[in-house]
Amino acid sequence: MQLATTAACLASVLLLTNSLPAVAQTGPVRSPLVVAPVIEGLQMCDEAAQDLRFANVYEAEGQCRRLKVSGTAALNRLLDTLEPGGPKGQVQIGFTATLQLLGLYKQSGKGWEIDDAQLDNFFRVISQVKRPVVLYLAADHFDSFGPLTRELQKDPQNLLQLRDGKPLTLNYFGYHVIPYTLQTDPHLPVNRYRYAALKHVAKKISALPKEAQSRIVAITFMGELHQMFPDFENGMGSFKDIQVTDYSPASVTGFQRWLEKQFSTIEKLNSATGLSFKSWAEVTAPAKDIRKEKLAHFGEHYDAFADGKLPFSGWLWDPQNQIQKLDLYVDGRMVAPIERGLNRLDVYRAVADITDPNVGFRLDYDFSQLPPGRHLAQAVAEAQGKNYLLGEAPFTVVPRNQSSTAAEPAASLRSLPKVSKLPGVKAWMDLPSSGQDVYFNPLAKLWNQYREWQVQQMLEEFHTRAIQAGLPAAKLFSHQIMPQVNSSWNHNLFAANASLKAQMPWKQGINMYGGTTHSAWMRDYLTRERITDYGVPEFHPQQWKTESVHMTALQAQYDQGARFISPYYFSLVPQRFKGNGFGINRLELGPNNQQDGSHQFYKALIKFAKK
Repeated sequence: MQLATTAACLASVLLLTNSLPAVAQTGPVRSPLVVAPVIEGLQMCDEAAQDLRFANVYEAEGQCRRLKVSGTAALNRLLDTLEPGGPKGQVQIGFTATLQLLGLYKQSGKGWEIDDAQLDNFFRVISQVKRPVVLYLAADHFDSFGPLTRELQKDPQNLLQLRDGKPLTLNYFGYHVIPYTLQTDPHLPVNRYRYAALKHVAKKISALPKEAQSRIVAITFMGELHQMFPDFENGMGSFKDIQVTDYSPASVTGFQRWLEKQFSTIEKLNSATGLSFKSWAEVTAPAKDIRKEKLAHFGEHYDAFADGKLPFSGWLWDPQNQIQKLDLYVDGRMVAPIERGLNRLDVYRAVADITDPNVGFRLDYDFSQLPPGRHLAQAVAEAQGKNYLLGEAPFTVVPRNQSSTAAEPAASLRSLPKVSKLPGVKAWMDLPSSGQDVYFNPLAKLWNQYREWQVQQMLEEFHTRAIQAGLPAAKLFSHQIMPQVNSSWNHNLFAANASLKAQMPWKQGINMYGGTTHSAWMRDYLTRERITDYGVPEFHPQQWKTESVHMTALQAQYDQGARFISPYYFSLVPQRFKGNGFGINRLELGPNNQQDGSHQFYKALIKFAKK
């Protein structure tokens, strides 16, 4: 279903609410960059699109399957508009085709089986459109359309669970979301169907004509895989009263086994955490807030800061580049530089004269070694050798027994002028709140590490099965969200950071929206992780204040070595079927859509394809 495709891509877009100059290519010429837009409505044939008898997209696509035709003609017209005469040169226009694996199933007298007619219609497009193609094999929480998914959702073992043992009930701007488990057990129903569909699709790919197979430049898998949390639409920046997954019985048992593998004996775990468990079975996953709930032992405490990290974040707009450094001082001593250039699309939208969304800053400060008591953190900017105060926040490290702490004021840098004294500079520090109390629980730190491991393990399992099914390892890319590029997000809600490291067995596919598309921070991250061959499965600058930003963003990916980028999105669906678009029509690319700079991005794609 193409609506499911839109929902999957929408996750990165609506959660995100230092331009790089074009660099002349030196040395050997790189391989062509494939620009493969995400296409909504690949199954929408001209015959059904023009037939006014059909009331919705599902009826129209059903007619296309009966006729054994698809959106080939409309897709060719679109791609020929972007790059007339077919793919050529150093930038080549292709397309991204999305396949929801659980959505392939239909019910028959034999039970649930894959609808080969639907699958054959999908691969008909791949064979007939003579362009490079990126295949997206989706199996994440947005793979929620079709009759099988409704049955799977009824069984709790298929789902992530909150601490009360209940699965989350989630919608995402009108789309139904199903928080599937991250357990890799092949006997779980959801995994049995996902793994079987992957194997079946791999056989279909291997049966394609060699010419068609050669045009598949990348296969992205799973989708944006991460832990889940309530208020999925708006809660990614929540640090108060947080709830996380996964507290299902299988996940908690897995946590105990993971700890045993890490520490080998319960005595070593107790020594590392200061707790006193008598057996692995006694270990509980941290889930209670010590401020509000009675704990059986301190290891039960969990909140946004229980892992020993306190984020200091906000935004800084310095159009004249006066500020050379931004550092964090704690109790009057400099402890670390603060990273800058992070995405804050919300600030770009809210403040008219800010023309670059990469104004975010953040440092996750490790307070675990600080003595109990009151402390003061200060974000200090340096300009022309002089220090300026951007913001400050007192916080209190509370001991495990919640005993009173020293009342003496913390040391600080005094009499600093405010950073707003610098011409044109605007700034704000969002986190932490003034007077924040923090309680370090070593078991909570281990719990967060385990939750990241769960995400990584599911991706590894799917990747291994994809290779075993015959898919080429050299073409397998993740399709992952990158929370840490957004300075206002709570990374622990997602627990996805570990899956984005270079040492993963797959090639990295990283979704980029807003300032991330032309970010010095992202460029440095790729360099630091030694990621040289990557893809961008979803891509949209979402900017309109500077005309050149779209070409800058495209050129940045070319220079940084991307194998493909997938601009989000074009649609083959007739306007009468779109309705209000669930709030995402602003991202539909075309010459007349001026929302979020989509018309400028459209023009830039045509220009860039001439390279």
